[in-house]
Amino acid sequence: MTSDTKTALNSICPDELEIRPAQKQDIPQIMHMIRELAEYENLLHEVVATEDDLLYSLFGEKPAAEALMLNWQGEPAGYGIFFHNFSTFLGRPGLYVEDIYVRPQFRRKGIARAVFIHLAGLAVQRRCGRLEWSVLDWNELGKGFYRSLGADLLPDWRIMRVTGRALSDLAAIG
Repeated sequence: MTSDTKTALNSICPDELEIRPAQKQDIPQIMHMIRELAEYENLLHEVVATEDDLLYSLFGEKPAAEALMLNWQGEPAGYGIFFHNFSTFLGRPGLYVEDIYVRPQFRRKGIARAVFIHLAGLAVQRRCGRLEWSVLDWNELGKGFYRSLGADLLPDWRIMRVTGRALSDLAAIG
């Protein structure tokens, strides 16, 4: 993290907030918060991940993503999960934010803003050309917050996804 990023973070949340790389022992807490997030998004029925899945994907031989633990005055306040993608148009990697979750009792303290500042600093440090994430259509509060960060809602792009049985069927064609 650059000194400018640290200064910006300290002006938002001086000593109350700790943003640190997650560790293996954080997996149960992250899993619990993933369920909290899914419940908030009315998607709890879609959570099939296990602690073993997270352990493998975040700390296995070839990690697929990175995780952050967000602690407010020593208490687990949230988590962030992100990974690299790639833009052929830019010829550079990007950072894709899968989740930034702040527990309800810790909201309105500048934590999410601090995490985005942290991730933007990381993206610049890693020579990424983009910092991207998705937002649910109904999340007007989130969209407003993201716009306040300087983010644009891309009007022409929609996410396409193949999962479950359709993924297995597609793979079986080959």
